Amino acid sequence: MNRNFDRKIILEDGTEFYGYGFGAKGDALVELVFNTSMVGYQEILSDPSYTAQAVVMTYPLIGNYGMCDDDYETDRPTISGLVVREFNSEPSNFRAARTLEDVMIQYSIVGIAGVDTRRLARHIRDEGTCKALIVDAQTPGIACLAKMRSTSLPTNQVSVVSTKSPWVSGCEHPKHRVVAVDCGIKHNIIRSLNARGCEVTIVPWTVTAEEVMAMHPDGLFISNGPGNPEDAKPVIALVRALRGKLPIFGICLGHQIIALAYGASTYKLKFGHRGGNHPVKNLQTGKVEITSQNHSYAVNADSLAGTGLTVTHVNLLDGTVDMVATDHAPHSAEEKSRGLEKSAMGIVGLETAFPLLYTYLVKPGVLSLDKLVALLHTNPCRRFGIPTGGTDCTARDFTVFDLHAAYTIDPEEFQSMGRATPFAGWTVQGRCLLTVAGGKVAWRDETLCTGGSHT
Repeated sequence: MNRNFDRKIILEDGTEFYGYGFGAKGDALVELVFNTSMVGYQEILSDPSYTAQAVVMTYPLIGNYGMCDDDYETDRPTISGLVVREFNSEPSNFRAARTLEDVMIQYSIVGIAGVDTRRLARHIRDEGTCKALIVDAQTPGIACLAKMRSTSLPTNQVSVVSTKSPWVSGCEHPKHRVVAVDCGIKHNIIRSLNARGCEVTIVPWTVTAEEVMAMHPDGLFISNGPGNPEDAKPVIALVRALRGKLPIFGICLGHQIIALAYGASTYKLKFGHRGGNHPVKNLQTGKVEITSQNHSYAVNADSLAGTGLTVTHVNLLDGTVDMVATDHAPHSAEEKSRGLEKSAMGIVGLETAFPLLYTYLVKPGVLSLDKLVALLHTNPCRRFGIPTGGTDCTARDFTVFDLHAAYTIDPEEFQSMGRATPFAGWTVQGRCLLTVAGGKVAWRDETLCTGGSHT
């Protein structure tokens, strides 16, 4: 050991790295992670998702452009430590208002410089994210290990970083109203929503479904945040209560919470995803997008079966799930049977639309058949510029109905994944015999197509 070193970081496996202290004084028991970004140390330092963690920066020079008033991601940084190769205490940047060390001292963030961060990052990559202690260089290793074994890292950090009361971030000419659940939300997320015409109401992580609906939002956003998503039980319950009633979107921790609410599971990654250069493949377009990431947990792909969620994006570095989506909410029958006011929204409509309207509007003489066809087919095609293909046999998209075939609506016969309908048991006329899409048979009623004559 170089006796000029005054600080060290010791890992729970006993490995030690020596360096020089900067920032706040004192010891720090942390979860040790690494970030591969070349820029953005201020955003990293102020990201609430790093609560109770120390970040190893793989880029060798940190602090060179200082700290700028407009670049914070939160009003009060909650990161515990910063590990760097070289620390610059004299920034050169006309935007800089303070030095990195000034801010670290203010918010009790412990730093250590002079560390071989490349070796340390490789150690974390090979052995996994771990508990670590930043202490004076002379502190005996046995004492450090004993302290780490006897002290647990904090859990449920969402409760620490979440806002205590609702507040609003407005914008000029708002088009939409969004309720954002603060699990550790970053300022740039709010700014990005504002820039897209969204007035954002930021609420505590303990907000109830009734409180959200009373705000009459157009959508619900679940933010990023620290720790294990399973600890955020109030937010999981909130998503379960509101799925199907509002569009719901989440990132990082929010993405994981949504997956849990739909019945999937999550797991902790070996060393997490942290950096500004993660390649992600869009499975729908085949394109690769370069993304910024910061999360310790991932959604278990094998647990998505039966949840109604579909994987849309995967991380090309390790194949993990990076995005899931659903175009509807496949709620249970119990969720759909609580009456109009309390039931989860959404019913199967397409499969019953024509027979119901034909039976209860056309046959009694309320509408003519031509008018119904115009409302369901001709007018929508005209409105959206969809060619109809005419009425002859050359049409590539059409549906054949038997107007004389009566049947009872049975949800178990639906082709949709959904089963919710208030019309179960109703007798209707106008059964679908055949659907052709793009010139190919998409569906055929084999029973009716092979039996008797139909018009």
